[in-house]
Amino acid sequence: MKVFKKILVSVVMVMSMAAISSTAIAEPKGEAAVKEAIENTLSGIATAQASVKSGDLSTASQDILKAAQASKEFRFEITERQRQKATDVLKAARKSVDSGDTASAEAGLADALKSFTEMKAIYDKTH
Repeated sequence: MKVFKKILVSVVMVMSMAAISSTAIAEPKGEAAVKEAIENTLSGIATAQASVKSGDLSTASQDILKAAQASKEFRFEITERQRQKATDVLKAARKSVDSGDTASAEAGLADALKSFTEMKAIYDKTH
């Protein structure tokens, strides 16, 4: 009986160590979502810029909206205030697109793209 208890305790210890080490090695699920969010934001801004340049303002407005929605999922504490400001710039660019002011919209999209690119670089450096 004593031998059986020792074997059982050993098996349980090995299994618990294996479970702990596998979760420590695995990539956190949150990081993939954050990376996807910043990529979707950047691609949405680039698509909106192309739509503004081609004169398709309704598509540009939708692209800006999608980029702004994706930016909400980009949660990184170090760049949170910068993200909020960049999202406000996106909203202003969308208002410019809706009013037909393409020059202001292009400038806003360029500023937002620059800001989100900087945030991505900071995120990539720390992860």
